Amino acid sequence: MERKQKKNGGAHRGQVLLLLQLSFPYWVASEQIHYIIPEEMTKGTIVGNLAKDLGLSNKELAKRNVHAASVDDMKYFGINTENGNFYINERIDRENICGKILLCLVNFEIVIENPLNIFHVSVKIQDINDNAPQFFNGNINLETSEVTLPGTKFLLGRAEDADIGINSLQNYQLSSNPYFILDVEESQDGNKFADLVLQKPLDRESQESIYLVLTAVDGGEPIKNSTVQILINITDANDNPPIFTQEVYRVSLTENAPIGTSVLQTSASDDDEGINAQIRYHFSNIPTNAQEKFSMDPIKGIITLIKTLDFEETKEYIITVEAKDGGGLVTHCKVQIQIVDENDNYPEITVVSLFTPLPENSRSETLIALINVKDKDAGDNGKITCYLKDDLSFKILPSSNNYYTIQTDRLLDREKASQYNITITATDKGTPPLSRHKTILLQISDINDNAPTFEKTSYSICVPENNPSGTSIFKVKAYDLDMHQNSQITYSILTSNIEELPISSYISIHSETGIIYAQRSFDYEQFREFQLQVKAQDGGSPPLSSNITVRVFILDRNDNSPQILYPSPDSKDSALFEMVPRSAEADYLVTKVVAVDADSGHNAWLSYQLIQATEPALFTIGSHTGEIRTARTFMDRDVVKQKLVIVVKDNGQPPLSATVTVNLVFAENFEEALPKMKNQLNSSEYQSDLQFYLALALAMISFLFLFTVILALTMKHRQSGNPRFLQCFGPVPHTKTGTIFPSNFEEGTLPYSYQLCLSSESRKNEFAVLTPKIHIAENVLCDEKFGISFAEIGGRNLPCEVR
Repeated sequence: MERKQKKNGGAHRGQVLLLLQLSFPYWVASEQIHYIIPEEMTKGTIVGNLAKDLGLSNKELAKRNVHAASVDDMKYFGINTENGNFYINERIDRENICGKILLCLVNFEIVIENPLNIFHVSVKIQDINDNAPQFFNGNINLETSEVTLPGTKFLLGRAEDADIGINSLQNYQLSSNPYFILDVEESQDGNKFADLVLQKPLDRESQESIYLVLTAVDGGEPIKNSTVQILINITDANDNPPIFTQEVYRVSLTENAPIGTSVLQTSASDDDEGINAQIRYHFSNIPTNAQEKFSMDPIKGIITLIKTLDFEETKEYIITVEAKDGGGLVTHCKVQIQIVDENDNYPEITVVSLFTPLPENSRSETLIALINVKDKDAGDNGKITCYLKDDLSFKILPSSNNYYTIQTDRLLDREKASQYNITITATDKGTPPLSRHKTILLQISDINDNAPTFEKTSYSICVPENNPSGTSIFKVKAYDLDMHQNSQITYSILTSNIEELPISSYISIHSETGIIYAQRSFDYEQFREFQLQVKAQDGGSPPLSSNITVRVFILDRNDNSPQILYPSPDSKDSALFEMVPRSAEADYLVTKVVAVDADSGHNAWLSYQLIQATEPALFTIGSHTGEIRTARTFMDRDVVKQKLVIVVKDNGQPPLSATVTVNLVFAENFEEALPKMKNQLNSSEYQSDLQFYLALALAMISFLFLFTVILALTMKHRQSGNPRFLQCFGPVPHTKTGTIFPSNFEEGTLPYSYQLCLSSESRKNEFAVLTPKIHIAENVLCDEKFGISFAEIGGRNLPCEVR
């Protein structure tokens, strides 16, 4: 066999015996490969090439993670993952592995992943003649009487050879002598025993001791042997040897028998009397493992257990017991102790492969783990069933050779359970049954299957106007049930209903925190509310998002003082009078103070109050209308020219106000009122403002000069084909001073339209004279002949606004 192995390269490749395909989407195949090698091969010897035997290339071998299912199974062998060579990793002693078992097999499983395959490898270990027969008790000392009859047998016991078959013990040889020959017998179990047979009577007087050499020979190549010396002492007559009641004693003993248990009692008798009939018992030719477990009572012949037994270690003990009488006669018997297996080994659970983390969108029946279960016991004690404890999301299915697969039984959801502790229970069929539990942790990996969700369906924000720029005004918050990158939310503004400017000039949002900032100070008078759409988007691939509408309401503050439209509070011309007929009766409407407030609500509620008057009892003013009326009829003692100071207040907190001065003159017609107004212009008040009017006259002269130049250029340009140079501008709501007002006036407002019309056909510039109680209607059409006129009042040309 050894020569055959060298010729064949040290290995024989087996054939595939079994192929088992599991349920979709994963499958596990089971194949069996056989190798035959002799024992004691040197470390590193190549047994075969697994890659070739499995039909794999070297690249596939590394990629598919070829490994043994259990490290203990690969104690003696190794796999080169680069070239697939299957080699000897440790000295293999067949006798240590299999003992006397004829068919010595080393079985293990090879696991290949992607896809998952299991290959069952069986290596047959062939015996070589590496052990010589051994005599365990050393030299053999025998005593016999000189009256021993020819044909008497002396049991020499047997030699032990750890090898098997032809390499085991084959024969015994005895050194040449005139008295004894060997009788070699073979028992039913194949063991050979040598008995020493006396051929002729002994004579103690001629030879007191006989020395012989016993040789045990095996059948190996080369032959190995061992010897033992036999010393035979010849005594005086003791012609009856002890006789055992049985040649072979058989007993069964459970492996959990307690120390001190009496296994059995051997018994021998001797027909002699006296000292020749006193028998003592001893172990003879006992194996080492049996000598450690049992003891013999030399007087009673009782065999006692001195060390715990293990069925998985040794299943049977064969012991030779010697009975010797006082005269030195010896006889032997054989004791066979059969060990009965007890269910004393728990099942062993090994996780061969575990696929974790598992995506939460994995389909049902997805393979998550491959496990192997073993039990060292025999029979029903070693048969195992597996099940999962209290877990309805997974199932366990048998595969082959004590392999099981764990698969998903339904769809998983990481948001409900991010991990599972799967408890595997393996129970044998012994009495009572033994169980072993093993828990594996399965992590569920996240996929982006949840869009961000806002706390509310919509938001409404109230922001007071005049807020500082850059102030945070609100914070939106969205949640995502996913994890890691899939739950990282960024915020952005999609659209808004503000069309004048980009939304970024009004509002910004922090992309990570969701805090909304005002980019400018809001003005209630510009706009009162706007809305925008905010998007929350996660970091998944592809990303998921959701939108929400945010309405921003601007709250009004009392930040605008009342604006007096009529009469103009900025006019320095004290010669502008409202004319009141002298015959006016009480409650006559003299004029109306018109004011507006750009604020709204109670901040725009205006009230009018007369704070100063030449004749306080002569006039009244409507607190809400601003109408100035006579309180009584005019009397001769009353002053013709009246000066009223009106204050206009809003209703804000604190209130804001504006004042205006109204000049009145009592006259029946304009010609009667004009001398009085001239006298007024010559008064001290006029003198105090003389310098102002001189400067104003100088400015007007400069303006007229510039206007003349422009008009000349216009006429020249018109002759070249452009008949119009300047057009009408209006209507634009404004005051005398040109102040622009928004169109959202509240109660008490009276907008006026001012139109300035310049025509190239006008031959003169003039300002229209202010006529008391005369108003130009709003939205009046502009006539090219209607221009600017001057009114001569008090010797001066004063401009008047056309309304």
